[in-house]
Amino acid sequence: MIRQYELVERVRAYDPGVDEDVLNRAYVFSMKMHGSQRRASGDPYFVHPLEVAGILTNYKLDAKTIVTALLHDTVEDTLTTVEEIEKIFGPEIARLVDGVTKLSRIELQSDLTKQAENFRKLLLAMSEDIRVLLVKLADRLHNMRTIRFISSPEKRQRIARETMEIYAPLAERIGMRRIQEELEDTAFAELNPDARESIVTRLKFLSERGGDLVTRIVDQLKRVLAEEQVDAALSGREKTPHSIWRKMQRKNVGFEQLSDIMAFRVVVKDVPDCYRALGVIHSHYPVVPGRFKDYISTPKPNGYRSLHTGVIGPEQQRIEIQIRTTDMHDVAESGVAAHWSYAEGRPTGNEGKSYRWLRELLDLLEHAADPQEFLEHTKLELFQDQVFCFTPKGDLINLPRGATIVDFAYAVHSEVGDHCVGGKINGRMMPLKTQLANGDQVDVITSKAQTPSPLWERFVFTGKARERIRRFIRSQQRAQFVTLGRSMLQKLFQKEGYEFADKSVENVLRGFKCHNPDDLYAMIGDGQLIDHDVFRAIFPGVAHVDAPKPADAPRGRGRAKGPKSANGGVPIKGLIPGMAIHFAGCCHPLPGDRIVGISAAGRGVTIHTIDCDTLSQFTDQTDRWVDVSWESDAEGAGLTIGRIALVVANEPGSLGALSTVIAKNEGNITNLKIVNRTPQFWEMVIDVEVRNVKHLTNVIAALRATPAINAAERARG
Repeated sequence: MIRQYELVERVRAYDPGVDEDVLNRAYVFSMKMHGSQRRASGDPYFVHPLEVAGILTNYKLDAKTIVTALLHDTVEDTLTTVEEIEKIFGPEIARLVDGVTKLSRIELQSDLTKQAENFRKLLLAMSEDIRVLLVKLADRLHNMRTIRFISSPEKRQRIARETMEIYAPLAERIGMRRIQEELEDTAFAELNPDARESIVTRLKFLSERGGDLVTRIVDQLKRVLAEEQVDAALSGREKTPHSIWRKMQRKNVGFEQLSDIMAFRVVVKDVPDCYRALGVIHSHYPVVPGRFKDYISTPKPNGYRSLHTGVIGPEQQRIEIQIRTTDMHDVAESGVAAHWSYAEGRPTGNEGKSYRWLRELLDLLEHAADPQEFLEHTKLELFQDQVFCFTPKGDLINLPRGATIVDFAYAVHSEVGDHCVGGKINGRMMPLKTQLANGDQVDVITSKAQTPSPLWERFVFTGKARERIRRFIRSQQRAQFVTLGRSMLQKLFQKEGYEFADKSVENVLRGFKCHNPDDLYAMIGDGQLIDHDVFRAIFPGVAHVDAPKPADAPRGRGRAKGPKSANGGVPIKGLIPGMAIHFAGCCHPLPGDRIVGISAAGRGVTIHTIDCDTLSQFTDQTDRWVDVSWESDAEGAGLTIGRIALVVANEPGSLGALSTVIAKNEGNITNLKIVNRTPQFWEMVIDVEVRNVKHLTNVIAALRATPAINAAERARG
């Protein structure tokens, strides 16, 4: 446990003018308030806030952030109030403690609506002061370091999943690389221990076989740079098991095919030396094609700058080399904390407000129709790899990998997106759904007559684009519902012998919780209200006989209430109630896939994935395309079939290893077919029951990490 004077000395080492009194008072206050409380590990509870404060001193954060770390659980877990904190430590620290306390109270639950609403609160709190997020990340880091002491496996899984989905990506977005990697790896160990152990075992084997390989490569690189008079500091390391696992999934390759399991860092004094060092390395070692990235001229959204290159380096090893200056290295290691500016010993507290992604998420928060839609859009916006593209004027636009011309148009400006009719990529006209690559120059062509097309939602990739398209569709639908509802009520008035006027409904608006007549008409047109009920409310003494029975009343907008697949089913929205539904055998769509429906007379609608090759047959039959998507609860609706193509070593125990890996990842084999045999390998196709596309991806990744499996990929057809 860190002693009181040790904590003060840590802060004073980087901030000589620190207010030692406030640190001492916070230390004593927190220890006193937590008293005899104990953690699951059996340690005194006070150890936890002290460790959180210690983590933040490694990033040289200001005294008020350290004090917040010491006090962050006092309001949540003791009798202390925010008012008491403000009285003793001042309004700024009270505000920070209150922000972290709110985040602690809204830990994401399994219920999707609660999760979405809580994520809105998380975003708002961290947009007010980024230090709230820094304390929360340090808090989560220490909790993950001690997660093994929690007795409930379900609780450990929930915390680890939440860490992987929310906190690690947020750490990445503010550049806290060390925290991000440790959060990911500790969560990975809890969520998929077998896969992690498999990678650790392979890394250990390579290390034992290669001896002190990292040191030897560093020494050779130093000699090469020194011969060319490039003054540089070098270091090397193996990448974390989770980062290796993620690359195996993203690149669809096995462990042996990865070229950058080892990363080496070259730190020089200035930018010209970065490019000199790059030239020296490229002149001495063969370059791995497609592995060069210049994040100095085009920094990442979190401010990260470096040159990355892959080479066949010393001892014929495929390695990744990162070249950067000392300042760039500080940002790469500490992220937003490296920018922490002191004015008379006090930070500004506004460091997080310069992040474009944070401003865009706040814009999504303002315009999203509901919390679930907001969570969907923010995950699209926040947790994706990036591509960097340029406008014709040379302005840099960063987008998620997989983004299209329409996504680019919306990133430039919402009005540009709404009115785009085409686009040129590097001077060549391309379809709007064309995916962009790093370095593309995109020229968007617009027309004032153009409006967002519902078809765009099938291929756009960013949350901002999808939200704008949906907003336009909702506004169109509302206008249609208003017209339909007004017409229905008008016909009923005429049928009953009354003259219709908008003023006639104004007296009943409050009873139906509507603000104006259009709201009422929209609810009638949408099926949320029955026109006869509105008529009876306007004329309570009039009897009429044609009111529909409750069983015949409209039940809402056109949505299929539970089309089922053969094995218990997954709900689809966007279909007329009662419409027959089938899932295509050519692409085996799963919850989480982007999907489209193809209608056929007498057969209903067949659901395909958006990238299914079969869809090319219907390019000229746009009237048969049906805009569909999964229900919000589809991923928890039951098990569906995913198909996997495998190449398995023809040796004893291979099939046993195959079935064990699938079972450990909560899959269930329902069918297995061997399609080809050789003396060395079996090629086979298996059907596995999974919850969604992410579940299938995890099963496939676990299979690839298994020595007996030579190749594994999702099967089509």
